[in-house]
Amino acid sequence: QVQLVESGGGLVQAGGSLRLSCTASGIIFSSNAMAWYRRAPGKQRELVAAITTYGATNYLSSVKDRFTISRDNAKNTVYLQMNALKPEDTAVYYCNSRPQGVGVAGSSWGQGTQVTVSS
Repeated sequence: QVQLVESGGGLVQAGGSLRLSCTASGIIFSSNAMAWYRRAPGKQRELVAAITTYGATNYLSSVKDRFTISRDNAKNTVYLQMNALKPEDTAVYYCNSRPQGVGVAGSSWGQGTQVTVSS
């Protein structure tokens, strides 16, 4: 089965940095678009960053110029480098894997990793 395992979450002060990692198994990694979503307390899930099979990226407006998504196909891993973190970035961050032609509803999800940013 598909398995996505996130790591790298934790507690950091405002202005600090974290790097999230998500390692996938059970898929042809290079054929999947990858993304990071987050859900803050009391809020709906939102797309934070996505990267296509071709390496094109897009970001949530509030994280532009601070977050960078990247992928290493040789390691079946997608990363989210988060710099200049703000308290409003506090959320559970989820890794998502989506094959070509499959929408979000049919995609796979990791278990989530908590990111907490203190002021």
